[in-house]
Amino acid sequence: MELSDEIIINAPKDRVYTALNDPEILRQCIPGCEELIKHSDTELEAKVVLKVGPVKAKFTGNVTLNTEGAPDAFSLSGQGNGGAAGHAKGGADVTLTADGDQTILRYDAKADVGGKLAQLGSRLIQSTAKKLAAKFFKNFAEVMEDEPVA
Repeated sequence: MELSDEIIINAPKDRVYTALNDPEILRQCIPGCEELIKHSDTELEAKVVLKVGPVKAKFTGNVTLNTEGAPDAFSLSGQGNGGAAGHAKGGADVTLTADGDQTILRYDAKADVGGKLAQLGSRLIQSTAKKLAAKFFKNFAEVMEDEPVA
């Protein structure tokens, strides 16, 4: 499964990049996120509850960031396990482009799912992934607009 999109954030690029590395902001924005622990500058652990069609599961996952191109670009990869519901692994490449006082955020993501989730069918998985991504970025854009300028 592949996803890509572009969103305009009403904040300068440096603030957007900083927020994308702030576990508390990410926890607020990730749909179903119960806990997000930053183990290091490149290692995160998440606990997320998701409902995909008839399957509801609590996923525990690890995310690794590659910040070589930061703050203009970075990538992340991760994997999660939802017990009997299945598992997922994937990654995303993110680019941030300054546009005046705004930032254009583009991402290209790939994911693979297995277990009961995979049996639900690719169309349901794809539409759910798009909805979750859209909700994350809507939440993120709102948080960025509410954040006071430092």
